[in-house]
Amino acid sequence: MRARTIVVILAAAVVLGLLTGRFVLPARSAPATPAAAPGAAASSPHTGSPTPKPAHGPMTARHLLAAAEFRKVGISKRIYVRDRVGDGNYANAACTGEKTLEETLGGPDAHFRGLMTTKGADGSDPTLAVNIDDQVAREVAAAAQSPALAQNFAQRLLLEEVPCQEEPAGHWVYGPTHTIDVAPSVTAGWMGSYEGDLNTTGTAPRGKEPCGGIAILRNGSHYGVLEVDACLDTTAMTRIVRAALTRL
Repeated sequence: MRARTIVVILAAAVVLGLLTGRFVLPARSAPATPAAAPGAAASSPHTGSPTPKPAHGPMTARHLLAAAEFRKVGISKRIYVRDRVGDGNYANAACTGEKTLEETLGGPDAHFRGLMTTKGADGSDPTLAVNIDDQVAREVAAAAQSPALAQNFAQRLLLEEVPCQEEPAGHWVYGPTHTIDVAPSVTAGWMGSYEGDLNTTGTAPRGKEPCGGIAILRNGSHYGVLEVDACLDTTAMTRIVRAALTRL
C-alpha cells in the first residue's frame, strides 16, 4: 500500500472518529497461517500407532509374542516356535518354586510358547530347549474372567519375582522393576537379569546393562509371564516387552 493512500485512510479514520466519538482504524489482514486454537495440541506426522484397546475374550496363539520381534533387536539365528496349551511351570523356579500356574492362580489352561534356536526340545515340555543356551524366550499367558482379576493375577505374579531382586553376593539377581504403560489396563513390569559376578553387594549393579530378564504382562483380561533368556540390554528388553504386551 502506497504512503499517500495510507495517509488518506488514516485521515478519514480520524475524521470519522471525531464525528462518532471514537477512532476507527482499518482491519488487520488475516495471517497466512491460521493460529492454533487455545489448548489444542499440535499435530505431528510421527504420532505413532493408535492406542490399543484392552484385550478381552479367550486367549489364542495369535496373542503370543512372534519370533520376528527378536530379529528386530539383533538376533540373527533362526528361531523355532513351539506352542502348547495346558499347565506347567511358568517362571524361574528360584523365585516361584516348582509351582504351576494353576497351582498359583487356578483358572483355565494357559498358552505356552517356547522360542528357541534349536529343534531339540525337552521331552517333558516342548516349549523348553534341552540346552538353556538355545532358549531365546518363553511366554505363558492366559485369560482371566475379568480385567480386575487379570490385574490381581499380574500383581501377584510380579510380587513373586521381587525376592530375587536381593540375593547373596555372587548369586544371579534381578534388577529394579521397570514399568511400561501402553494404555489404560495395558501395562507390564519387567526386571533385568544380572549374572552372579556382577552382584557384589546383594543387589543388581548400578550402571550395568541386564542380560535378558522377566516381565509380567497385563492387557485387559489377559495376563502372562515372559522370560527372556537371550542376552538383551535395556533398550532391547523394553522393545520386546512392549511388543509382547501389545499383542497379548
